[in-house]
Amino acid sequence: MGDNSKKFISSDELKKHNKANDLWISFQGKVYNVTDWAKEHPGGDIPLLNLAGQDVTDAFIAFHPGAAWKYLDKFFTGYYLQDFQVSEVSRDYRKLVSDFSKAGMFEKKGHGVIYSLCFVALLIFACFYGVLCCDSFWVHMLSGGVLGFSWMQVAYLGHDSGHYQIMTSRGFNKFAQILTGNCLTGISIAWWKWTHNAHHVSCNSLDYDPDLQHLPLLAVSSRFFQSLKSHFYGRKLTFDYMARFFVSYQHLTFYPVMCVARVNLYLQTLLLLFSNRKVPDRALNILGILVFWTWFPLLVSCLPNWNERVLFVLVSFCVTSIQHVQFCLNHFAANVYVGSPKGNDWFEKQTSGTIDIACSSWMDWFFGGLQFQLEHHLFPRLPRCHLRKISPIVQELCKKHSLPYKSLSFYEANVWTLKALRTAAMQARDFTDPAPKNLLWEAVNTHG
Repeated sequence: MGDNSKKFISSDELKKHNKANDLWISFQGKVYNVTDWAKEHPGGDIPLLNLAGQDVTDAFIAFHPGAAWKYLDKFFTGYYLQDFQVSEVSRDYRKLVSDFSKAGMFEKKGHGVIYSLCFVALLIFACFYGVLCCDSFWVHMLSGGVLGFSWMQVAYLGHDSGHYQIMTSRGFNKFAQILTGNCLTGISIAWWKWTHNAHHVSCNSLDYDPDLQHLPLLAVSSRFFQSLKSHFYGRKLTFDYMARFFVSYQHLTFYPVMCVARVNLYLQTLLLLFSNRKVPDRALNILGILVFWTWFPLLVSCLPNWNERVLFVLVSFCVTSIQHVQFCLNHFAANVYVGSPKGNDWFEKQTSGTIDIACSSWMDWFFGGLQFQLEHHLFPRLPRCHLRKISPIVQELCKKHSLPYKSLSFYEANVWTLKALRTAAMQARDFTDPAPKNLLWEAVNTHG
């Protein structure tokens, strides 16, 4: 009798509610209307829009603790999904989440945060000491490298604080986010959350994942040559002559571009903070950015001449580029697709779009846990100290369901990435007919 009193809709009917002004989603077969709440969603509206009109149970479980379920009741439409089904791989995935939760793994964060904070403080002190108290050119350059290395470690702390609470309270955790992101690196935590949540939900979708949208400088797939529309940025990624020129040599320019990639992150931060978009804690984020753009220029100005100042900045950027390269290695050579993410193949999409970096356990601090990229994508709330422990379990589950588990050495991952970039570069050179014989000549004469 209870079932007869329920109201049902089909998956096809649910798909019709997939717009910003009519946004329905399903959790565990129950249908919710989150249209008005999407803008208030702590993770931003992009993840909800990308998964609109679908059952998104796996994604919800991945990003939210069990306590979050109670907040859904006020959005319940009264409808249930008539053809709701759970695949075997989703059942196994949800069981793993449940097992990890019962074991308290999401709450047990170890002492990594304390060690990392102390290490970062030591690095920053060493950098300031080298700049302010030494006259040697080489000490100044070494200090720039130390600063770049500290930015790498700070970024891992900011990443962790954005995914789960690394401090004792939400207030202190927000303070850690602003400190590590805005104040120490000049990159807004609000910008990071905006892009990173979209990346997790739409992992390696060419038109939905912002982490793959780097035209005109880079294109990981020839499908970008069709001038795809970015659903994240809301504009066309135009593949014009200039983009074609840069992409044609991207396997040669990849590392130089990574050395100055930080400049783009600063620019993206400013564009978001001073845009018309709703930005959580906008004033606090702007204040944090002002702190960075106060202490960093002052530190650089303490160097004796402009040659050393420019080289100091370049050295710090080049060292930090190791981390930018690492992030590219995790995804650039993995499988890609065009289209919106689907809620019913969460596990499959994460395994397809990620590559782990194999390393010894004593190197875990260097990669910040993100060498276990698949494990992190499947369980983003899981503290990094557990990722190595669960890796064999994830491998077994992938093997059980005949899904890929790609793990490469740092060197191998670089080779794979360069091969992927070179393949797209060669395709870019032959994309149009007739193909220019000298792309450098064409770019200079076309654009001046």
